[in-house]
Amino acid sequence: MGQSTSKGERSGPWARFSGNEEGRGDSSGQQQDGNHAVPPAIVVSDMDLSASGSTTDLRRSSFYSTVDLVPQLENYASTLPHQKSKSRASLKTLRKAFGGGGAGMDVASTMTDSVNSLPVIDIGNEESQGSQGKAPVRFGWVTGVMMRCMLNIWGVILFLRLSWIISQAGILLTCLIILMSVVVTSVTALSISAIATNGRVTSGGAYFMISRSLGPEIGGPIGMVFSFANALACALNTVGFAEVVRDLMQEFGVVMIDKDNDVRIVGVITVTLLLLISLAGMEWESKAQIFFFTVLMVSFSNYFVGTFLPPSPEKQAMGIFGYRSEVFISNLKPDWRGNDNDFFQMFAIFFPSAIGILSGANISGDLKDPATAIPKGTLMAILLTTISYLAISVTVGSCVMRDASGNISDILTGNITDGCVGLGCNLGWNFTECIQSQSCEYGLANNLKVLGQVSGFYYLITAGVFAASLSSALGFLVSAPKVFQCLCRDNLYPYIGFFAKGYGKNDEPLRAYLLCYIIAAAFILIGKLNTIAALISNFFLCSYCLINFSCFHASITNSPGWRPSFHYYSKWTALFGAVISVVLMFMLTWWAALVTFSIIIFLFGYVNYNKPKVNWGSSVQAGTYNMALSYSVSLSGVEDHVKNFRPQCLVLTGPPNQRPALVDFVGSFTKHISLMICGDIIMEQDRQTRMQETTEWLVKWMNKRRVRSFYTPFTADSLRAGTRHLLQATGLGKLKPNTLVMGFKTNWKDSSPESIEDYVNTIDDTFDSNHCLCILRMMDGLDVFDQFDSEVNQGFEPEKPVETDDQQSPERVSVDDISSKGDSDQIKTVFQNDQGKKTIDVYWIADDGGLTLLVPYLLTRRKNWRSSKVRVFIVGDEQNMEEGRNEMIALLKRFRLDFNDVIVMTDSEKRPHAKSLSRFLDSVAPFRLFDEQQEGVSLEELRQSAPWKISDKEFEAFKLKSEKIMRLNEIIRRNSQQTALVLVSLPVPESDCPSALYMAWLDTLTCGLHCPAVLIRGNQQNVLTFYCQ
Repeated sequence: MGQSTSKGERSGPWARFSGNEEGRGDSSGQQQDGNHAVPPAIVVSDMDLSASGSTTDLRRSSFYSTVDLVPQLENYASTLPHQKSKSRASLKTLRKAFGGGGAGMDVASTMTDSVNSLPVIDIGNEESQGSQGKAPVRFGWVTGVMMRCMLNIWGVILFLRLSWIISQAGILLTCLIILMSVVVTSVTALSISAIATNGRVTSGGAYFMISRSLGPEIGGPIGMVFSFANALACALNTVGFAEVVRDLMQEFGVVMIDKDNDVRIVGVITVTLLLLISLAGMEWESKAQIFFFTVLMVSFSNYFVGTFLPPSPEKQAMGIFGYRSEVFISNLKPDWRGNDNDFFQMFAIFFPSAIGILSGANISGDLKDPATAIPKGTLMAILLTTISYLAISVTVGSCVMRDASGNISDILTGNITDGCVGLGCNLGWNFTECIQSQSCEYGLANNLKVLGQVSGFYYLITAGVFAASLSSALGFLVSAPKVFQCLCRDNLYPYIGFFAKGYGKNDEPLRAYLLCYIIAAAFILIGKLNTIAALISNFFLCSYCLINFSCFHASITNSPGWRPSFHYYSKWTALFGAVISVVLMFMLTWWAALVTFSIIIFLFGYVNYNKPKVNWGSSVQAGTYNMALSYSVSLSGVEDHVKNFRPQCLVLTGPPNQRPALVDFVGSFTKHISLMICGDIIMEQDRQTRMQETTEWLVKWMNKRRVRSFYTPFTADSLRAGTRHLLQATGLGKLKPNTLVMGFKTNWKDSSPESIEDYVNTIDDTFDSNHCLCILRMMDGLDVFDQFDSEVNQGFEPEKPVETDDQQSPERVSVDDISSKGDSDQIKTVFQNDQGKKTIDVYWIADDGGLTLLVPYLLTRRKNWRSSKVRVFIVGDEQNMEEGRNEMIALLKRFRLDFNDVIVMTDSEKRPHAKSLSRFLDSVAPFRLFDEQQEGVSLEELRQSAPWKISDKEFEAFKLKSEKIMRLNEIIRRNSQQTALVLVSLPVPESDCPSALYMAWLDTLTCGLHCPAVLIRGNQQNVLTFYCQ
């Protein structure tokens, strides 16, 4: 045990690894661990696969096999629903790894070939993506998210509107307004954090999160309006900056043209400079944001220092007295001024300052770790900005009066307070005159530059206003192209793919930058942005609503794929956030909310109509699954009722694209009404390969044809076996087939006797399982290929092949043929045409429960058949013809079927013509077994050895029935040559009827017709009723 085993002596189960160990310095097959022998590891080492380009390390194989790799990240990278794993060995490889070559096969060679045949995936880290040179710039949670969100939240409202809001609402209500806004943004931030940590987030920001959660129908519209809203927000903030610059110029007596045009000129120049910063790359843009952040910090420090400085007489004349309890108490309560000012109006003015929480998420593609950066940065930004807003509200409300004249002469001398009104009297100032005349120019209620007046140095606050407006404008200018680029790459809308192209190591959307610049510059030149501002707020609120709803919907669907690593959220808080966002939309500006929803609905309708070919595993899919499962389980407990009967069809189409007429016929009366399943019985040798490679193509073909059907492939040795299993196993609960639909075996005369027996036994099995049956026969056949392999096409060959563009005549149909037809070729059939005023003729020969009448009724509800009239033919004698007709009309009326044209066939008992008889005898002649041929063989022995043969005794026994069928065919050909469709009651095969004779009956019933014919039979249970319960 403790001795080494040489390479030459290696045997037993370890022998197969000898080839892999020859390259080792240690020739032993076992490693020594003290006195104990350790079996050699089942690994392949020192095999240089670098020449083949493979990056897979064979030393990471599992305990079971060198081919079976251990769990690793590479196996799960870039795996979409329609793709196979690119780095993991397939089941086929695992099963054949040690087979075929005996115990001594070279596993290393097998594994090398397997690995070399796999594409290389370089998921690496994000820094390795982009150009092969310098790595792209990636940001952490501080500079990438927190700082950007803070800069966007600290807007011009903080510097120019917050003090005025305090004068109207008071300190308490202003703090309440701030906290209400924070509740909305915080709940949304929690939802963003949950979505951002539920899988890897790439570029696209809010659009990416919503679209991947709720699907393209919802994500597409939001991506479009959110990109546009960011571009407008860039224009809005740029105009805010330009107005401050204009006011500053006017203070120094500088005017370029006039008041409005100066704003336009400064605005366009500013947005152009911001564009140049953006085009320089994210690195320069980040440096600019850091500079603006630094300016803001200095500005805040300047303000808070100013609140502690003793106010000069000039500041006191402006109503600034430092921290005074009298001022604080006076400003606690609201003092509404103006007819339109109230709490909700103040909330509407303040709330747009809180909409910047998505700034960090919008550049998710430029973050080092979005799953960490977005939650930490966004929540921290909300916390810090909330503290700053509350601190400024309390401090400015404690230092500044509502009204002041600014006149130094209004100071009180001595203790003379006669006639003095207001808080200023207690502070040594008499502002009575300006208060009573409402002409005060200073104070919280009258001057928007209070923060600058309170601060230690006025122009640092002006610099803060510049930094706040420019940083917000720059942030929106960067966010809009990033989001729009992701939307363009998803190709949900036409003519926008041009803007999807990225440039440089950071994949910068230069074209989208230029588009955003043009939009922003256009609206800056137009001016009048007060109206647009309401739409911007509603666009952002709509995004918040859908982000919260995405989180709620993903949580409530219980999808196994919803596993966010951020746990500090609740589906109910997310729902609250969605509802409150909608309420705020209408509360802020009701007409803007209506415009927003109208745009969303229009864009939604476009995407929903075009049904883009994307599959993102959205929660909508999970919700659909939950609803389907719940309803299916509930339906299982409901008893069947004749009023609710629907023909749920299992259609033996084979590959559906090969028999489009059969698919279209059944789809005509099941679409939006009942279940349709296209069954494909596969009898090829390589069955699994055919199933895997064609299923996706065929489903696409049905979707493109707008056929509402399931596709179910099934492998079997024969048509009968496959059909039997499909009838038993297909469906779910009550959603399972009750009707089998198949094509007529047109080539039965030339087929093998076994295939005829198999076809007829399939019909027998259908009735044995208590299913209804429909057999469709077309004049030109059902198949769209000239030749089909008999195993694939068992029982469905055409009389006259339908002409196609494909001139090939393959010996057998390949997977490539099926795939190419499935995706591109849509052959039009007669059932897709408008039938006009042609009739549908129903030959109701036998009472099967009413299915023969129900199918044509369902057909006439379709647009293509709506103008068609239904004629019902019944058997009767000439003496009682009118009575029989009236009885049938009365029955149809009680069934509420508008089939008023009832025709009684009084000549059905006549003998068939000689031509019909001759044709029938010719069709059965090859299958006849005359008495002189039996020579002592008993009938039972004959039926056992050749059940399809027709003996003279059997032929005579069914002679009368055969003649009736021939006569019925003559009547059908005489009355129904120009009809749109013929339905005939199917004769039930009797147990002692030879299969060849039964096929001759079916052939005779429908031969010679120029229109589609359907042989139909119910299961003898009522599917129609004239009762209401």
